[in-house]
Parts: sequence; C-alpha cells; structure tokens
Amino acid sequence: MKYYLSLLITLLFLTGQAQDQQVLTFTKGKTKVYTDEKGQLHVNVSPKDVAKFKAAGQVKYSDFGAIGDGKTDDIDALAATHAFANAHGLPVKADDGATYYIGRKVRTAIIRTDTNFGKAAFIIDDTDVENRDAPVFMVSSTLSPFRPEGISSLKKNQEKINATLPGPCLITVINANVRQYIRFGLNQNNGSPQTDIFIADKNGNIDMNAPIIWNFKQITDITALPIDETPLHLTGGRFTTIANRAESKYTYYSRNIAIRRSNVTVDGLEHRITGEGDHGAPYGGFLHIGDCAYVTVKNTVLTGHKTYSTIGSAGKPVSMGTYDLSINRALNVTFLNCSQTNDINDNRYWGILGSNFSKNLLYDGCTFSRFDAHQGVANATIRNSTLGHMGINAIGSGTFIVENSTILAGSFINLRSDYGSTWQGELIIRNCVFKPANGKSVSASLVNGNNTGLHDFGYTCYMPERITIENLKIDDSNHPEAYAGPAIFTDFNPDMKDASYQEKYPYVKTREVILKNVTTASGKPLRVSNNAFMFREVKVTTE
Repeated sequence: MKYYLSLLITLLFLTGQAQDQQVLTFTKGKTKVYTDEKGQLHVNVSPKDVAKFKAAGQVKYSDFGAIGDGKTDDIDALAATHAFANAHGLPVKADDGATYYIGRKVRTAIIRTDTNFGKAAFIIDDTDVENRDAPVFMVSSTLSPFRPEGISSLKKNQEKINATLPGPCLITVINANVRQYIRFGLNQNNGSPQTDIFIADKNGNIDMNAPIIWNFKQITDITALPIDETPLHLTGGRFTTIANRAESKYTYYSRNIAIRRSNVTVDGLEHRITGEGDHGAPYGGFLHIGDCAYVTVKNTVLTGHKTYSTIGSAGKPVSMGTYDLSINRALNVTFLNCSQTNDINDNRYWGILGSNFSKNLLYDGCTFSRFDAHQGVANATIRNSTLGHMGINAIGSGTFIVENSTILAGSFINLRSDYGSTWQGELIIRNCVFKPANGKSVSASLVNGNNTGLHDFGYTCYMPERITIENLKIDDSNHPEAYAGPAIFTDFNPDMKDASYQEKYPYVKTREVILKNVTTASGKPLRVSNNAFMFREVKVTTE
C-alpha cells in the first residue's frame, strides 16, 4: 500500500485517430475524473480503489462517476472507465438499467478489453456536436503498426513477401501513382490510389484465401498491423442516435463504434435512430469496421437511415448513401443472424451496408435491405438471408455465392455501373427465390449493370466469367403486358447493336451460364437478354 501512496504513473492513451488523449494516474486521494483547460481527460484512481476494482475482476461505468440518468453527459466517465480497464486488463460492464447520455463533446472511449454493455441504454445526441468525425467508442489494438522494409513491388496472386514479421499481420499496400475505381455518373470522381490488403504470417507467407488482387509496379506506402491473437468481445447494449440536423450534403457523421482491431466479436447489440426530419447529413456507419481482420457481428439489430438528396459532383441531384454498417480495408468479416428495425422494402431508407477494399464478406441468416461493395470486394457469400429493395450491389473479383436466400430487389444482383459493372471471377446462385421488386409489375432480370466501354475505370472491366444458377424460383407472376419472360442479363449497352460499335475500353463478357432447375411463376422460360448481339457468344447450358 505504501508503494501506491508514493507511486505516480502517467499513461498517455492515443486513439490512433489523433483526437483524444487521456492521462491516467494512481495517487493518494479520491478517485476523480476531470478535463483540463486543453480538453485533455485526467483520471486519478486511488490505491484503495485500484485494489478494489482488481479484486472485483471488472469495472463499471458508475465506478468512474457515470450518472446514467439519460440527461447528464457521461462520455468522460465512459472514457475514464475504459482507460483504467485497459491499463489493468480488466473487462468493463455497463450498469444495468442505466441510460448514458453522450452529448456534443469531442471524446472517444478506447476499448481494449471485453465490454458488456448489457441491458444499458446509450443516447448519442448528434443535434449539435463539436466534431462529427470523432467516434464515441473505438476498439483499438495494443499492437503498433510498422512499415516493413524491402518490399518495392507485388504481383497478383503472389504467395510470399520477402519479410520477417513478428507474427501474422494485416498488410496494406498503396501505389499513389496509379488511380483505380474512377467513378462514372452523378458522383463521378478521379478515383482512388491503387490499394490492396492481405494477411501474411511471420515468414511472409500470404493467406491465399484473401490473395493479392493487383499488380503493384511500385509501392508508395506499406503498413503492417499485427493481428491480435486474443479475441475481444462487445456484448449487448441498446444504442439510440438522435439524428443530426445538418445541411444535406456529403459531410458524413461518424459518431459511432469504430472497430480498428482484429479478432473482435460484437454480439447482441441494438442501434436505433430518432429525430430524422426533412433534411440531414449522411452517416458513415454506426458499426464502422476498418483496417482489421476476423470480425464477427451476430444477433445484432440495426437501423437504416433516411435517404436525403444533394447536388452531386456532376452538378445534378443525387441521393446520398448513408449507412449503419460500413467496412473499409477489412478481411474476413461475418454478419450472423442480424436484422434491421425498419422495413427492408421501404425505399425511404437507404441500404444498410457500404464497403470498400475488402475481402471475404459473409451474410448468414441476415434480413437486411442491402449488401453493397463499392470499391471492390474479393469473395463474398450470402446465405440463409433475405435482402430487400436495394438487394445485392457489388463489383470485385473472386467467387460470389448466393445460396438459400430470398432476393426482393429489381434484379437478383446489380453489378454497379458507376464502377464499370465489373466482376472478375464466378457467380454462383443456388437454392434461392427471386421476387423481382418484391412483387411489383416489372420485367425480371437476374444480372443488372451497364458499361459502354467508353470510360476508363482504371482497370479492365469483366462480367462474371461463369455463372451457375441451380434451383432458382423466380416469382414473376405479377408482370407487365407483352412480358417476354425473365432475362439472365439486362441490356448492359443499348448502343451496342452490331459490330460497328467500338469499345475504347473493351468490356469482357461472360463466357458460360449453367442453368439447373430454374422455374418461373409466369411459366415463361428464362432467356439471355434483350440485347442479343452483345451476349451472342455466351454459352448457355441447361442441365
């Protein structure tokens, strides 16, 4: 005890996102939490309380002054609790029955230990905030990123890098001199630097379940982030966001739970939204998973955000994407038995997921309005799920599998035209039901997209090389007059009517479609496309 009375330990915790600092001390006196004139959070824990918390084997938010009355701003107490828990490796438990209010202050609680939000409620008030970019919670690793030396180039599907690593690492590589995903349309832009992510073991062997997908002639930046071996769990919690009332433009709000650590499970969380009016800024995802691997979200209920419009980069009105789930530069992310609070077919609400630069994404047992991969996913699976009005939207590579699922969108899968409608690999559909536009009178098609061959997206664009469709029921009973039957492909390029049309950037077409037991409610057979010329070389095999 005398040791503690004389001991002063100052620990500085950084979020890794350059916003929040917490100073933790253990000195004689009362346990207290306060903010200095610079906004820095100070936490002093008395030696007596240190011993008490350690003996209890956990800490609660009330131990650090959280009121939990739904009115008092508790963010400092939440952050202080996690700072102490992180220093001593203790789990955190929310107080049963508490309602924690989180107001306008810039403060991020760093989570590095198991956290049980339990049945507690959290109110995140976005009506007036100091910084819309500051996460409320950030799940962070104790391991530090570093730059591997001696790697100046990479090849697609390369199996090993010349590096010795401390253990399995998530490697991110960038070539800023190459632009890809050069977007076309109302949100047109100049693209993003060439980017890839992969996992390598301590000897530099690459996990080929998530292979390198680009050739890098040059690497301008490379980062290795060690993968945490010990799992971390976030459990429970009833979160409510009071929506912002900002101008409707692309100023994304990120007052969320940011996951920046590998090997994390989120179980039983709920997120709802209140206060949405006739305008507002979009959201970047309440669960924002990035720069990590092996993340599972299960038994979780989320909410789609109301869709607002603005003027896009092309100078015309455009609906703004707004998300409750976001994945960016992440591998092996699973959503298991998840759903959303609002109707998945209510088009007043935007699709719930957006993702970029990711690999091996999985929906299993989910009921969501949408799956979406913007700037590419390598390998994705949807199984035992129901997807609503926005359906499946994707570009990328590898194998896309949809099985034992029901799709209620305008097409079974939409290959995003703003990124070239590209999928370099295989599409497999089996044991599914497709109800076009949830039963509205439309002409059904399975694969939708558009590519004129006149825009440079920064890569060669492909249609799936092989499409296998097995045991698919198409409920097209409510169809328009003169309906010719469902099509495998929509008309991807209405201007390509004959051989006189010349593509500046040729679009590589599907080679083969394999059909096994495809039935239609209308009784009309599945046909190739309205554009017979464009798809004239596709081999269709019926088994």
